[in-house]
Amino acid sequence: MTATTLAKPGPGLKARLREFLALAKPRVVALIVFCAVIGMFLASPELPPLTAVLAGTVGIALVAGAAAAINCLVEQKIDALMARTRARPLPRGQVTSGQTLAFALLVGGLGLWLLYAWVNPLTMWLTLATFVGYAIVYTIVLKPNTPQNIVIGGASGAMPPILGWAAVTGTVSHDAMILFLIIFAWTPPHFWALALYRRDDYARAGLPMLPVTHGEAFTRLHVLLYTLILTAVTLLPVATGMAGWIYLVSAALLDAAFLVYAWRIWRSYSDALARSAFRYSILYLSLLFAALLLDHYLPIRLI
Repeated sequence: MTATTLAKPGPGLKARLREFLALAKPRVVALIVFCAVIGMFLASPELPPLTAVLAGTVGIALVAGAAAAINCLVEQKIDALMARTRARPLPRGQVTSGQTLAFALLVGGLGLWLLYAWVNPLTMWLTLATFVGYAIVYTIVLKPNTPQNIVIGGASGAMPPILGWAAVTGTVSHDAMILFLIIFAWTPPHFWALALYRRDDYARAGLPMLPVTHGEAFTRLHVLLYTLILTAVTLLPVATGMAGWIYLVSAALLDAAFLVYAWRIWRSYSDALARSAFRYSILYLSLLFAALLLDHYLPIRLI
């Protein structure tokens, strides 16, 4: 039997595409794009221009995927130590560092070009700043050095609705900043719920996440405190006249459920509860922004 017959065939095209898609963290990017698209539709009293929506959506998605790939590249050794991330393509050796960098540059460059050529320069520059904020400031500077990484680095994660708003209007208004604040306030309780039940992973990887540096009790209290802050921030669209009854009722119900999770995490913690709270937080943000969209286009308004 020859060496040729013993050689294992290389991965097929579909398998390679799946590997590169995994680098882009499609589930994370899907939530980013969803919030950006909501920002596009909220920015206009009527339906926004189709070109801005399509080109903006694709461009933002590509740059977000590139930022995720850079995150995977920088953290590949850390990812190999954590159960949640050790199956990613880089720790498993399915792609190389050079291939990941080339993929990120190609995809990110294409996304920025689309935004500049088909949307507007402001959206392109804001998206580039978001890329730098996540891929460099958060991943390289904040995450390995401070337990406040989620709070400070949350600014880049809160940018999608601003990007969407700018894609349609070419400006950033106070309403866009309110959308930013909602995601900014949502990020700590969302991610600290994950950090609580993955605390051993983060400790093994040497990352200074809040449960590792300050303990579980401290983190559980801060999940509750930041959820209270989030609840207050979600009322801002009503206070400014941006939203009405549909959003108010939806936000009240969603906030109440989040507060129950946060209270239970503080008072009677379990890993299963934190895992459930983390999953709910993703649904929470999606439904909250969907309620804003529904409220925006239906005629029932708060008088």
